This record gives sequence, C-alpha cells and structure tokens, in this order.
Amino acid sequence: MKAYIFLTPEGYTFQSNSESAEPDIENLQVIGFAHGNDERDAFERLLKENPYILETTFNELIALELKNAPEKGKIFYISEKRCKS
Repeated sequence: MKAYIFLTPEGYTFQSNSESAEPDIENLQVIGFAHGNDERDAFERLLKENPYILETTFNELIALELKNAPEKGKIFYISEKRCKS
C-alpha cells in the first residue's frame, strides 16, 4: 500500500510565543497520515482510524502520496542550519 499525508488549507497557524491576535502564517495544516491502494482508499482509512476528524469544522482535505512512509522520513532541525551559518 502507498502512504499518504492529508492536509487542509483551512485554518491558521501561530508561531511559538506569538502575542498577536492575528495569525502569523497562513499555511496548510496536517490532518493525518494513512495508507491505501489509492487516495480514496487512504481517505476512507484515515476517517475510519480517526473518526474525530468528522467532528471538526475542516471541510477540504488534500491527499498527497509520500515517497517514504512518515516513520521512515529523515528529520531535519532548523537549529542545525542556523548553527552552520
């Protein structure tokens, strides 16, 4: 089966320690991960494994196939880049 990430363009994100009432960054939010034979199959599994998603106000989800399963991905830290500069 293929690995998918599900994102939504709905909602906003605040940076850590933000004191602003306005969102700092408009971006995509990760809703979850699921495996499936195709996007639809993975979407159905996502909802079956995480039924609380149906109780949220999110309406639009985007499915993207991942080259690697999330648990096999490489982790990068921004602090590493800052230390090398």
